[in-house]
Amino acid sequence: MFLPSRKSITVSIIILLLNQTTTTLVSSKCTCDDNSNDNNNNVSEALKYKLIAMTTTLVASIIGVCLPIMAKNYRYLNPENDFYFLVKSFAAGVILATGFIHILHDAFENLTNPCIGEKPWGLFPFSGFVAMLAAIGTLIMEALLTGYHKRSELMKAQPLEDEDEAVHHHHHGAAAGNVLNPALPSSNRLDSPEHSPDHLRNTIVSQILELAIVAHSIIVGVSLGVSQSPNTIKPLVAALSFHQCFEGMGLGACISQAQFKNYTVVIMVLFFCFTIPTGIGVGIGISKIYNEGSPKALIVEGILLSASAGILIYMALVDLLASDFMNPKMLRSLRLQLAAILALLVGVICMSLLVLWEGA
Repeated sequence: MFLPSRKSITVSIIILLLNQTTTTLVSSKCTCDDNSNDNNNNVSEALKYKLIAMTTTLVASIIGVCLPIMAKNYRYLNPENDFYFLVKSFAAGVILATGFIHILHDAFENLTNPCIGEKPWGLFPFSGFVAMLAAIGTLIMEALLTGYHKRSELMKAQPLEDEDEAVHHHHHGAAAGNVLNPALPSSNRLDSPEHSPDHLRNTIVSQILELAIVAHSIIVGVSLGVSQSPNTIKPLVAALSFHQCFEGMGLGACISQAQFKNYTVVIMVLFFCFTIPTGIGVGIGISKIYNEGSPKALIVEGILLSASAGILIYMALVDLLASDFMNPKMLRSLRLQLAAILALLVGVICMSLLVLWEGA
C-alpha cells in the first residue's frame, strides 16, 4: 500500500492554498468592473431615496448658506461683534473637517484601490501630493489676483492725481482744484470699503472656497445618483443633509463678509444649493452606463477629491482661522480666544461625527 510522504502532503497543501488565493484575487478583480451582482440592488426603491435626497439636500443647503447672510442684519451678528468671530470659527472647523476627514479620506481610498493597479498609484502617495499642489496653487492664485487688483487700483489712481495737480496749477490754488474736482483725490478711492485690501481678499476667498465645495459636491451627487443600492443611499440622505447645512454655513459666512452685490449673492447661493441635486440627477441619468468602480472613474474622482481637499484645508487654516485668530481684537481678549477655540472644536467634531453616520 502506497502512503504519501510528508513532503508530498506539504506540497499539495501549498498548491491548494495558492489555488485558493488565486481564485480569491481573480474574483475580487472581477468585481472592480462589475457591480451588477449586488443582491441589495433595487432600482425603484433606490430612485425613491435619490429623489428624497435631492429635496432634503436642497432645503438643507438653502438653510445653511442663507443663515449667515440673513443674520448680518442683526446687531449681535455684525462683523464687528464678538459673536461673529465664534460663528466664523465654527464654520472654519466645519470646512477643515470636511477637507481632512471626508474628502481626503475618500481620495486616498480611490487612489489606493487595487482596481487601478499597483503602478504608479501604489508606489507614491498621490492623494497627499495632489492636495499639497492644490494648496500651493491656491496660495499662488490668491497672491497673484490680489497683486493684480492692487496694481490696477494704483494705476487708475495715478492719472487722477496728475489731473488734480494740473487743475490745481491752472487755477493757482488748491481750493479751486478741489471745488472743480471733488472726487479726484485717489486716497478716497483706495481707502473706500470696496477697494480695501480686506474686501478684495474676502471676495477672492469666498469665490475660491465655493469652487472647491462645488467640485466636491458634484462628485458626491454623481456617486449617490449612480448607486442602485437602497442600503447605501438611506444613511446618506440624512448625513448629506446635515453635511450641506454645516458646509453652507461656512460658505455663507464668507459670502456675507465679502459684501457682494445682491445679484452676485443670489447667484453664488443658487450655485451652491443646486450642485448636489444636479449631481444626483446626472448620476441617475448615467447610472446605466457609468461604473463608479472602473479604474478611470476611480482615478478621476480621486484626483479631483484630492485637489478639493487641499483647497479647503488651506483656506480653512490660512484664510479663515489665521486671519481671525491673529486679529488684534481677539488677541486682546483671552475670553474671546477660548470661546473661538471651543467653537472651532465644536465645528470639527460635528463634521467628524457625520463620518460615522455616513458609514452606518
